[in-house]
Amino acid sequence: MENKANKFGRLTTVVVVALIAIYLFNQSVVITQPGEYRVVKQFGKIVSVTTNNGASMGISFKVPFIQSESSISSKVFLSDLTPSDVMTSDKKSMISDCFVTWRITDPILFIQKLSGSVTNAESRISSNVYNVLKTVISSLTQEEIISGRDGEVAAMIKEGIGDTLTGYGIEITGVETKMLDLPDENKDAVYTRMISERNNIAASYTAQGNQQAQEIKNDTSEQVTVILAQAQKQADTLIAEGEAEYMKILSEAYNDPDKAEFYSFVRQLDAVEIALKNGKNKIVLDKSSPIAEIFY
Repeated sequence: MENKANKFGRLTTVVVVALIAIYLFNQSVVITQPGEYRVVKQFGKIVSVTTNNGASMGISFKVPFIQSESSISSKVFLSDLTPSDVMTSDKKSMISDCFVTWRITDPILFIQKLSGSVTNAESRISSNVYNVLKTVISSLTQEEIISGRDGEVAAMIKEGIGDTLTGYGIEITGVETKMLDLPDENKDAVYTRMISERNNIAASYTAQGNQQAQEIKNDTSEQVTVILAQAQKQADTLIAEGEAEYMKILSEAYNDPDKAEFYSFVRQLDAVEIALKNGKNKIVLDKSSPIAEIFY
């Protein structure tokens, strides 16, 4: 009986010690999940920070009971800023509505400066972005802002923010404008004025185009006139040369009695052909005519 009691007592002790060991182990292990920082504090002071950018969890250790741990996300946050009125360089009012993406790069600074609060961080970000936004918008005219809504203004805001928030352990990864527009009561008047200005510019370009087209036509017409004149001159020269050659051939033909007689005969045949074309004319030939001899 006593042996059983001793065995039970020893077993109970082993179980208790094992449970205490397991509990102490659990209190000592720090498990860092992907996308987070694990901050270990001792008496309110940060003693270590572990991060995990991998796909599996990381394991580290702390002193149980004396040290405590907390988690801060290392993922990208998206903060939607409150729409605000801004003034352009030409003193025109506009409404800006934008959002930013950001992440915590230094959890120690984040805790020291912002108490580790995302709400505090968003408040600081909103104030900073709004100040930069006002500076950027105030350097541009309303027309420049309207024509630069495809990302140019957002890029200028991002550049203006720069590293101004790194002192809080924060990095701005992106700025996007959801709306950068005119107040409703001003839209019609401004758009009408812009349309009128664009029409004036279009009319100016059209007038310049018409003038250039007319200059090109005039220049082309002048070139055509010169080319035609040169062609006519060349044609007259060729005709004159042809007639001179023709007269030379005739002169040579008439210098030879046989050729002259044959040429005269051919000319007479041509004259008879022309006279008898309509089939009604009659020709009276002298018996001495060479052509009359053909019909005998």
